[in-house]
Amino acid sequence: GTALAVQVPVVGWTPLKSLEQLGPCAVFLVYQLLQYCEVRRRKENLSRSAAWQLRKNVFLGAAVIGVLAVTIVAPSGYFGPLSARVRGLFVPHTKTGNPLVDSVAEHQKTQNRVYFQYLYHLCTLAPIGYVAVMFNLGDPSSFLLVYGAAAYYFSSKMNRLVLLTGPIGSILGGIAIGRALAWSAFQLWSIVFPSKEEAVDAAGKQRELGAMNGKQPKGGGGTGKSKRKLRKAELAGGSSSKSTSFSGFVELRDSFKAVMSSPEGVAAKRFFAALVLLFTYRLSEGLHLNSKIVSRSFSNPSIVFKTYGGRTPTNPGEEILVDDYLQAYKWLAENTPEDARIMSWWDYGYQINGVANRTTLADGNTWNHEHIALLGKILTGNIDASYAIARHLADYVLVWAGGGGDDVAKSPHLARIANSVYRDHCPDDPTCQMFGRDQSGNPSKMMKESLLYNLHSYQLRPDAHVDATKFQEVHKTKYGKVRIYKIMDVAQESKDWVADPANKLCDVPGSWYCPGQYPPALKGVLERKKDFAQLEDFNRGDKDDEYQKQYFEGLKNPPKVQAERKTKVEAQASTPGAAPVQAMKKLADDAPKSSPPEAEADDLPKMTLPQDLETAMDEDGKIAKPRPKPTQSDIDDVYNRWEDSEF
Repeated sequence: GTALAVQVPVVGWTPLKSLEQLGPCAVFLVYQLLQYCEVRRRKENLSRSAAWQLRKNVFLGAAVIGVLAVTIVAPSGYFGPLSARVRGLFVPHTKTGNPLVDSVAEHQKTQNRVYFQYLYHLCTLAPIGYVAVMFNLGDPSSFLLVYGAAAYYFSSKMNRLVLLTGPIGSILGGIAIGRALAWSAFQLWSIVFPSKEEAVDAAGKQRELGAMNGKQPKGGGGTGKSKRKLRKAELAGGSSSKSTSFSGFVELRDSFKAVMSSPEGVAAKRFFAALVLLFTYRLSEGLHLNSKIVSRSFSNPSIVFKTYGGRTPTNPGEEILVDDYLQAYKWLAENTPEDARIMSWWDYGYQINGVANRTTLADGNTWNHEHIALLGKILTGNIDASYAIARHLADYVLVWAGGGGDDVAKSPHLARIANSVYRDHCPDDPTCQMFGRDQSGNPSKMMKESLLYNLHSYQLRPDAHVDATKFQEVHKTKYGKVRIYKIMDVAQESKDWVADPANKLCDVPGSWYCPGQYPPALKGVLERKKDFAQLEDFNRGDKDDEYQKQYFEGLKNPPKVQAERKTKVEAQASTPGAAPVQAMKKLADDAPKSSPPEAEADDLPKMTLPQDLETAMDEDGKIAKPRPKPTQSDIDDVYNRWEDSEF
């Protein structure tokens, strides 16, 4: 399988470079060496000691070769680091340092309710089964113990890994239920078919009853075995006078056995056994119902769902089928050119590809962190500056709206991802606390000026505005879940340049694997980026320790970071470097400045630069004056914490 995988261009030698894939490859190699030793042992009829000596020599030689190979190729950067997702399973905190990975809800720490949601009461019974297995150690039970511990540990670190607990939870829960059912069945079965011990006890009670009535039962009046048992009991009682550290526990155990062997104790056990059977039956009904609900939720398409309108405590309401997402993708397929490029957040890329059959700027294959960051910069950046970039990359913009986990709800994550590469997006603030909403839902100044907020809230909130000469809304779904805008005056020169096969980076001539390039018009923007350095990337010499420190501090203690940033507001309003300003100014000048027919040229709205530049410009691109000092209310509004979404 690995030999075939490396033939795929997009995969290449990754399986033999990535540390997380080299581990399984090493295990596979160990088994091959063991098999080689086994073949030699059988062929040469080696003794036990000779076979072990052969294994020792083979593995020692393989280890020497492996160490030499690693020593030679490691300095060249051949081996790739662990991914942020894998690293996140072993760090004490719940964040990886990569805002793209941290933004995905499936990568978050698992809440306790999730176990019950998917496993029902198996999450309660599995620990009981785990303890029961510990008292019966062996090869099979050892496997279950290791599997259970590993599955629980990794599933507690990441939501998506709860899947690992399904098989082992079923096994351990089944063991617990099986033991309980076996014990209960035995207690109830003994009502009809008593055990030998119960029969002996019953006979002994009959003899005692006969002695009390002056009758001598058959068997010599209690001589023989019964007298010997009595003598042993007396001796045991006498020896018990010599108390030991466990004598109290022994007496407690014997007393408990005596109570449970009494008629009242037997009746109590049978009553409890009946309760166990009833509980198991009710549990099985609940598990069956929960399984149906969960399977239905997993089986239904995520782009179509049901809801109920006008629901009251006495009226379930009218069933409503919400298919906004499906209809939006169908609209794209039917009303846009085949070569149309759709700009949206990467979450919906595969859906647009599969249903609408249109090209997207990004999809679930998020291996290119810098490209995702550029997309986040466009969506969360100043609307005018974002338009100047977007017209070189896309023809339409698709926005998820309608509340819940829509694009604005998750937009703080987009801003963080953008800032991880474009550090002037949220200067000195890796967690982008200046971008978000306050507790009342009001957007901060940076969010209010962003492309995403204005396209999302246009005609819904009075503070959202869209210039019709730059973005034209062409479709809005029935329930407002999706809005599609056409980008006006698309840069055709850039579109043609990107589509030209001569500008694609094919691995070989005529190959299907041909990564594209950004159009030359975006050179000024791309020069401002700083490639993201992951914590686990040991091949990079330029570590980004200060960014990572601020990132974790911002997530761990937001009030502290907010207080520190408040003291730097005036410094952030000072003049930035000239080169970034001129690059963005040139890109803005390239964008068409058409106007409605009734507007005069002098009345055209001036394009505002991104907020991260923090300056006012004159017509020559020179700094005219610094932005005015913000008031305390402005500062409080900017630095209020945003509303997170678990999409």
